Amino acid sequence: MSKHVAQGVVTSDKTAKTRRVEIPRLVRHPRYGKYLRRRTVCYVHDEKDESHLGDTVEIVECRPRSKMKRWELVRVVSKGQVIDLAAMRAADKAAEGEEN
Repeated sequence: MSKHVAQGVVTSDKTAKTRRVEIPRLVRHPRYGKYLRRRTVCYVHDEKDESHLGDTVEIVECRPRSKMKRWELVRVVSKGQVIDLAAMRAADKAAEGEEN
C-alpha cells in the first residue's frame, strides 16, 4: 500500500524538529452547493530543521512518532516570503548613517 503524499504551508516552527503544516481544501456544501474553505492540520517531523514559517513543503505519511506526529518532511518546495521588519529598519538606519 502506498503512502499518502501532500503539500501544505508551514504555520508554526516553534518546536524542535516538529512543524505544523496546514493543507487547504475546498468542500462542497451538500445542500446549498457553496464551496467552503477547510484545512487539515498535520504535525510533521523535520529532522534537520530545514523548513521555516511560511514555506511550502511536501510531506509523506509515516509511522506514529508521537501522540500527534504522523507525517515526515520530504522536501521544501518553496521558501516563504516572511519579512523581518526589525532587520530591514536596522539595515536602513545603517545605510543612512554611512551616507552622512
